[in-house]
Parts: sequence; C-alpha cells; structure tokens
Amino acid sequence: MSGNLCEQCTGACCRYVALPIETPDTPAEFDDIRWYLIHDAVTVFVEDGEWYISFHTPCRHLLADNRCGIYETRPRICRKYTTDNCDYHSGDYGWEYHFTSPEHIDEYLRASKAKSRSAKRSVQPKRSRARIAAGRGLGRRSRGPQVDRFGIPLPELPEMTQPK
Repeated sequence: MSGNLCEQCTGACCRYVALPIETPDTPAEFDDIRWYLIHDAVTVFVEDGEWYISFHTPCRHLLADNRCGIYETRPRICRKYTTDNCDYHSGDYGWEYHFTSPEHIDEYLRASKAKSRSAKRSVQPKRSRARIAAGRGLGRRSRGPQVDRFGIPLPELPEMTQPK
C-alpha cells in the first residue's frame, strides 16, 4: 500500500450521511425505525451504545477518481476528517448492531424479549420436570412461518450476529 492513504481512497466517507437518533424505548419508536428501514439506502446502527440513522447517498461533489470536487471550500465536517479517522479500512466499523431491513429490527425485538423472559425465568422458582413435561403439547400449536405484526411473512434471514 502506498504511503499516501488518499491515493487508496474509495471516497467511503463521501458516500453516506449518519445522524444520531434517540434510543428507541417504546413499540412506537421501534415502529418508526421500521419505517426508516423500508426506504432504499437507509440503515440504522448502534455504536458505543448510541443509535444512528445512515443515508447511503454520495456527495454530489465526489469526482469519478474519488477526489473532492470542492476540496478548497469543502464543509467543516469534511475538513475534520483526517487519515486517523478515515473510513478506508477493512469494513469492520465496530458497530454493536447494524440494521438494514425492518426484519432486522423485528429480530432484534424478538431476541430482546427472549433475553428479558430468560432473565425473568432465572429469578422465578423452577418448575419440576414432571410439571413441565405434563404441560408440553397441551393446547399449543406449532409456530409455522414467521410474520410481522401486520401478518406479512418475513423472509428467512441469516442469523444476526453481534460484532465483537
């Protein structure tokens, strides 16, 4: 790799806008995030516990060679970028979560509820194995295909991973 990082530049920082958003706490707020994610080129990520919305759209002044067409008069945000905080790297942004579709938020909520239920169970008295076995299969149906809260079938998604 050349000693000048700018010669390797792909203009990654010029291809999106990310803004902080309030951490969602209520079903309505999570539904708002679902709405964001039904739009093309919009993602939501969590970094250091903070939530962000990201719009993947290139700067209109990004040239074909990935250089800035208004370098001398570029905005302050652009001027603050240095090679120390450059987006040109392996692609591991260290996000805690990265949501690219409404289904990812739905999966996050399901996992959060399951985690919450599991935590509650750990403090509740244990039922005997006989009582648990006796209750299996009585009046319960298999779940079948997953659907969202509006009854729309969800696509099969790969397991959502949490970066280390």
